[in-house]
Amino acid sequence: MSFELPALPYAIDALEPHISKETLEFHHGKHHNTYVVKLNGLLPGSEFEGKSLEDIIKTASGPVFNNAAQIWNHTFYWNCLSPNGGGAPTGAIADAINAKWGSFEEFKAALNDKAVNNFGSSWTWLVKNADGSLEIVNTSNAGCPLTEGQTSILTVDLWEHAYYIDYRNVRPDYLAGFWNLVNWEFANANFA
Repeated sequence: MSFELPALPYAIDALEPHISKETLEFHHGKHHNTYVVKLNGLLPGSEFEGKSLEDIIKTASGPVFNNAAQIWNHTFYWNCLSPNGGGAPTGAIADAINAKWGSFEEFKAALNDKAVNNFGSSWTWLVKNADGSLEIVNTSNAGCPLTEGQTSILTVDLWEHAYYIDYRNVRPDYLAGFWNLVNWEFANANFA
């Protein structure tokens, strides 16, 4: 069984002006695809051949983990974005955010702070812990909440390839664009 690059859940230019078609051509078409190609090259004859992406992530290390986790992380990230997204959350996730942080604005400020200060190639996640509590966590490189037994609700990709074409090195501007695209329907489905 080999993995395939999942299609974007929207047209390649659908996230403009916040994320450009050019960024998605590189980020999805080249970076994400390279993780798929590399993982497929590492699996034949290994103990991970035939396993699901999630099982590989939970048990692998080194290059197999890195490529599998980056496939999963990116696929999750694409679904966190929507051309019809943005604004304040609604539904159960809104209630949970308000209960934990007091307001959406306080949550947004907390996530921005974690993301802006997340060093290097990294991800910032909104996760649900086993006890049902919400938390904002940072991971480095290909790090993924799956390995910590946490449920991913939302993520923002902080590798420079996610934003350098559109925002150069100004991560706060990229985050401002991100908030205009957040797919709260997807976040609510993950939270449930």
